[in-house]
Amino acid sequence: MHHGSGWLAHHPDKALIAKRYLKHQRSLTRLALARLIDEDDPDFEATETRHDSEEANIEEKISLNEQRLGTVIAALKQSQAKRVLDLGCGEGKLLRALLQDKSFEEIVGVDVSIRALEIAAERLRLEWLPAKQKARIKLLQGSLTYRDKRLYDYEAAAVVEVIEHFDLARLSAFERVLFEFTRPNTIIITTPNIEYNVKFENLPAGKLRHSDHRFEWTRNEFQTWANNLADRFGYSVR
Repeated sequence: MHHGSGWLAHHPDKALIAKRYLKHQRSLTRLALARLIDEDDPDFEATETRHDSEEANIEEKISLNEQRLGTVIAALKQSQAKRVLDLGCGEGKLLRALLQDKSFEEIVGVDVSIRALEIAAERLRLEWLPAKQKARIKLLQGSLTYRDKRLYDYEAAAVVEVIEHFDLARLSAFERVLFEFTRPNTIIITTPNIEYNVKFENLPAGKLRHSDHRFEWTRNEFQTWANNLADRFGYSVR
């Protein structure tokens, strides 16, 4: 209310500004605007609807990541896991979605980057979560290429867009840590499909999607890798 006083009520993009400012508290957007905007402002609903439409158009262009996370969550739910790991959790996009689903009773995010974990904690608003919610989630700093007893005995693990950041020597260590020692019942792994790269207009031919990617595989290469792991460590592949 303080930062919007005196100007926001009359700004043509007031609805969009309020939504972005309150991005972690979207439920407060309408309340804030209602208090700032005169009751006789006839354009509020129209403005809000217009910007909702604009945001939807933007989301359509960047929906690949949303589809990926949705698929991961669906697979976790299908596994009926209650206690799950998000390995290489980064800034917490998957963690936030898992926290919103009450079927996941214990959620652990692990990342080697302390800064990424700090950002995840901020975005999850861990300090402000009710005690019952806060008890469901934990963030741990750790490397995925070293054995870590804190990660044993979990039912499922998600490794979303992580393995392509390992060089081959470290990838081998990661394989043993996850499949031989940590050994959750279900492991869900995603990695960029290099055959899809031609869809990105701004990605030059032959370039990987990110400068830190050590590799990007075709479908067949990913399938071969997964089948080899299944044979070595007693898993099945889907």
